[in-house]
Amino acid sequence: MLGDITIAREIYLACGYTDMRKSIDGLAAVVQQQFNLNPFQPVLFLFCGKRCDRIKALLWESDGFVLLYKRMEVQGRFRWPRNQLEVKQLTWQQFDWLMSGLEIEQPKAFKPTE
Repeated sequence: MLGDITIAREIYLACGYTDMRKSIDGLAAVVQQQFNLNPFQPVLFLFCGKRCDRIKALLWESDGFVLLYKRMEVQGRFRWPRNQLEVKQLTWQQFDWLMSGLEIEQPKAFKPTE
């Protein structure tokens, strides 16, 4: 199904700023060259620009890439980690917090046992 993000086995967030003019090829190049990851896997890669009100998501489906774009229309910003130019792996719970406008690290949340 087109853009069904539930097929993603993992979620990666590109910390820092990403040039939001980049499209599929540019974002796939960031994944490969900057983060040394394979964009041709069922993995969701998230990118955010300086204004923190828009997110691009790159997802490989079995026959091609899907580029998703979300622009926040309510007042507020995505809580995007800006301290490093690296990639951070997220859980689905952290992804949900991010999409809800919360920090991806919730110190009072219950942590799963290992």
